Order: sequence, then C-alpha cells, then structure tokens
Amino acid sequence: MKLTSTLQQTARLLVIVSSFIVTSNTTLAISAETPKPTVSMLFAGDIVLDGVPAQWIAEKKDPLEAYSAILASTDIRIGNLECVVATTGDKAEKIFTFRGNPIALPTIHQHFDAVSLANNHSGDFGRAAFTEMLGHLEQQKFSYFGGGRNLKAAHKPLILERKGIRIALLGYDEFMPRSFEATATEAGVAWSEDDEQVVRDIKNARLTYHADVVIPFMHWGWENEPLSGERQHQLAHLMIDAGADAVIGGHPHVTQDTEQYKGKPIIYSIGNFMIDSLDNEPQTRGWIVRLEVSTSGVNAWDTRLARLNDDGIPYPDKEAMTPCWHGKGEAIQQCSNAETRFIPH
Repeated sequence: MKLTSTLQQTARLLVIVSSFIVTSNTTLAISAETPKPTVSMLFAGDIVLDGVPAQWIAEKKDPLEAYSAILASTDIRIGNLECVVATTGDKAEKIFTFRGNPIALPTIHQHFDAVSLANNHSGDFGRAAFTEMLGHLEQQKFSYFGGGRNLKAAHKPLILERKGIRIALLGYDEFMPRSFEATATEAGVAWSEDDEQVVRDIKNARLTYHADVVIPFMHWGWENEPLSGERQHQLAHLMIDAGADAVIGGHPHVTQDTEQYKGKPIIYSIGNFMIDSLDNEPQTRGWIVRLEVSTSGVNAWDTRLARLNDDGIPYPDKEAMTPCWHGKGEAIQQCSNAETRFIPH
C-alpha cells in the first residue's frame, strides 16, 4: 500500500511540474511574441497664419481640410509655426514678416498637438509680440517647444507621452537673425549654433526627463537649395551621436535629401506646408513625414507630398513617389503616395 501511495504522489508531482513547465514556456513564448507598443508621429513644415490662408480661417473655412483625415490618423502631429501670433508688436526691418491673428489658432490646434517656435519669423514683431503669442498658446493648451520666456525655457524639451512611450521634442533655429534668440531674462527662440548646448539638451532629455525617444526639429540651411549643406550634415550627425533618434529639418522652403545615419533618419528639409508667399515651383512642394516610434527609437518612416496651390493651401498628391524607409536592413526607397494611411510594415 505504501508503494502504491508513493507512486501516486510521485505521479501527481510529475503532473504539477509538467504543468508548470508548459505554463512557463507558454508564458515565455507569448511574452516573446508580444510586440512593443508603437506611436505614430507626423511632422509638417512651415505653417503661416497670414495672407490668404488666414483669410480662409477668418471666413470660417478650414485650409487644412484636405489633410484632416491624414492628420487625424496619426497619434502625434507637429508643425512649424512660421509666424508670430499676436495683435501687438513693431514690424522688424525684413523683406518678409509674418503675423497671424490669435483667432486662427483653434483651427490649427484641431489638427496639431504641438508647434515649434524655433524659426526666423517668430520674432518678426519683437519680443512683446512673441510673449503675447506664448500666452495665447498656453491659454488654449496648445503645446509648443523651441521657444520660451527665457533661455532655459526655450531649451526645455516638450515631453509627450503616448502608450507609455515618453517622447522629447527639441526645437532650434539656425537662420538669422539671431536677435530673436532667448536670453537669460528675455523671451525668444532656442538657437543651435552652440553645439555643446545642443548636446547637453539631448542628454538632459534622456537623463532628467527620462525620454525614450528624442527628436530635434531644426530650422536651418539655405533657402531654395535642393541639397543639404555641410553644416546641416555636421550638426545632424552630432545630434544623433549625442542620443537623438531622428532629426527633422525645415526652413529652405523646398524639400531636401534624406539619410539614415547609424540607422536613424535625418530628413534635412520637409519644405512648406501652408504659406502663400511662394517664389517658385519647388516651393509649392512640401512633405509631411511620418514616423513609427517605440522605446527602441524609430522603426520606420515615410513621406507624403503636399502640393500648395496659388493661395498656399496644401493638397495631397496621390500620384507622387516620395522617400520612405521600412526598417533595419532596408535602404531608403521611393514609395507611392496612392495609399494615404501610414502602413510602416
């Protein structure tokens, strides 16, 4: 009887152990197969709330209606606000100055989660107007980066968290006039000519703000140049070496080349998105760039062509072929714009 009891106990023990092993292996298999959460991001180029697009908004028309579905399909939408939004200020002595009415902000805010202020038109009407703009953005809970009430605020990253992924956005201007730069006590934009400061900002986004993904949005290069310049290459590589996961650029008003550097994307210029001050045909073509990001960085990206009409209003071009990248081991390709949904894999 003792032998029978012992055998029964041993059998039961083997069943329990086998069950544990099967359960553990199944758990490990499921865990291994569970993909990391991903977030889709969209970056758009220069947005000017002046001229004809501003008239559309004043007439209760949405100049971005043609892009509403594309913008709504993305988790995070970022644009470059290429103007000051204020009712005050003194016009700077420049060829082009842009100032938008604050009543235009809600129309843009419905399509974008945040805007970069780091550009050469944010200061077109002086520091008082720039400070007024900050107040309007904050009142509407419209996030911004690349500018602030002082130098420290201008260099502070904007942290956006989606699906447990913390994303840091930094904005920098590198095109004159530098007089728009924030000081220790005065409002203005972040300037990128101090490479050491940029490196500190990127590292700070990781260490202090615990960002999983860091992306600088640049305003750099020369207008109407179809290819990026040496300074853009040097700074972009420096930022990625410092820990940036991607670098997105603008300012030339035309699209420029793209690069995968150490497996990380550099889009040197995405051109215009909504502006009626157009000098030539290449300025009527801009890109939106979309990224799929996870805690590992950028998994894939694509671009979609925006064609601006004579009023500066953008429309998708489904017949275009534009750069895209589908992940590690892949080369940058030209992808069809026929499908507007973001399908990274």
